[in-house]
Amino acid sequence: MFKTPQLNPVMEPLSWMLGTWLSDPPGDGTFPTMKPFQYLEEVHISHVGQPMLNFSFNAFHPDTRKPMHRECGFIRLKPDTNKVAFISAQNTGLVEVEEGEVNGQELSIASHSIARISFAKKPHVEQVSAHRMSHSHSTACLRRSLITRKFRLNSDGKLEQTVSMATTTQPMTQHLHITYKKVTP
Repeated sequence: MFKTPQLNPVMEPLSWMLGTWLSDPPGDGTFPTMKPFQYLEEVHISHVGQPMLNFSFNAFHPDTRKPMHRECGFIRLKPDTNKVAFISAQNTGLVEVEEGEVNGQELSIASHSIARISFAKKPHVEQVSAHRMSHSHSTACLRRSLITRKFRLNSDGKLEQTVSMATTTQPMTQHLHITYKKVTP
């Protein structure tokens, strides 16, 4: 019989995220290039004793229950810091690494690197742009935060997630907001 291992001490600052969470109420999605929509989502955040959390996000249409967006991956915390990496593979063909910080019961992350399958749907989420420094005559790559996420545990004990993004045709805009209630520890 499998016994749940003890949480790796490195991950303690993110222990508030552990559990199974269900959207309550449905989440709201919007973006300038699409009609506003609602969705249901089930989130599993777990561990197996390693210095990382495992996650899966499974979104469903609120009326038909038809599967929508899916993603899974890992959340790592750099030991002895508040630096976090969020590694995600999505059913849209996007793979990304987001990095940021955890401060109390709030995790803020932004895209660090993005890869996609060659036939991913357009418009693509952008990653890097070149910027010429006028005084030094050098070109520097500025990494734009083209996907940002914020997770926070609110005063009611519910988990909130806000996702913003920029694409090749749109500037940074809030895309998703959802609140989850915990259904299992």
